[in-house]
Amino acid sequence: MQAALLPIGMLLLSNIFMTFAWYGHLKFKSAPLFLVIVVSWSIAFFEYCLAVPANRFGSSYYSAAQLKTIQEIVTLLVFSIFSWLYLGEAIRWNHLVGFALICSAAFFIFHDWS
Repeated sequence: MQAALLPIGMLLLSNIFMTFAWYGHLKFKSAPLFLVIVVSWSIAFFEYCLAVPANRFGSSYYSAAQLKTIQEIVTLLVFSIFSWLYLGEAIRWNHLVGFALICSAAFFIFHDWS
């Protein structure tokens, strides 16, 4: 079971890198777009170094649909924390309801219907 958690941890770390790559520059809107792109791609490199092996290792424990579901839920979790702490944006009730609906979809992906 512990080995099945490794891909989830790697996806969590990869999402932290990707969230900063995609949204971190929003605090620096005066920076030249070209520079933002280069810095974002540099950060994204580390995301790929984690996400690709996470999916490769994870495929031993999870289906592709399950891996994608894990990825999406981790993305929502990381982005929610990032937007609140880093960007200073409020998390509102409608965000939470939407996230809860997406998380509830995971039940249908992971439930054994056989």
